Amino acid sequence: MSERRAAVSRETAETDVEVTLVVDGDGESEIDTGVGFFDHMLASFSKHGLFDLTVRCDGDLAVDDHHTVEDVAIALGEAFAEALGDKRGIVRYADRRVPLDEAVASVVVDVSGRPRWYFEGAFSQEQVGGFTSDMARHFGESLAVNAGLTVHAGVDGENAHHEIEALFKCLARALDDATRIDERRSDTPSTKGEL
Repeated sequence: MSERRAAVSRETAETDVEVTLVVDGDGESEIDTGVGFFDHMLASFSKHGLFDLTVRCDGDLAVDDHHTVEDVAIALGEAFAEALGDKRGIVRYADRRVPLDEAVASVVVDVSGRPRWYFEGAFSQEQVGGFTSDMARHFGESLAVNAGLTVHAGVDGENAHHEIEALFKCLARALDDATRIDERRSDTPSTKGEL
């Protein structure tokens, strides 16, 4: 199997983003987005998905965190799509639940090539540090759309830090499961012959 990796750059009037991704990694990361809590979430995503990940973003944080989070998610989604290629041999589906203290997140993913995002739940506080809580939902949506994933996700809890962290960890675990190579399979897991 060839190494599944990608490097994506994205430059707009609002952000300058560079992402590198190794799907079959060790969970090593170097993250610098200028938003401390978002850096923590991306490092957690890397660690729990066993993805090697570097992210650098210079964004318009004087406005807010929206463009930074969105554009990083877009670039990361594009990196997943590029690294997975024709998706030959992958497991394709995964279903995970991850608790963090009182919070629990669930993610069901299909690496289908058909981008869809469904989310149930709400975050208990509007902000965690410099991170707007709803941007966790928007991160997942932007990642799913640009990676070509169908994702059904949800959170429940009482503390937004825990809810968001559980969601990032759960998304990482589900993606790790779904993108693994099934040694029994040499084809693309679809009756259509492609994803």
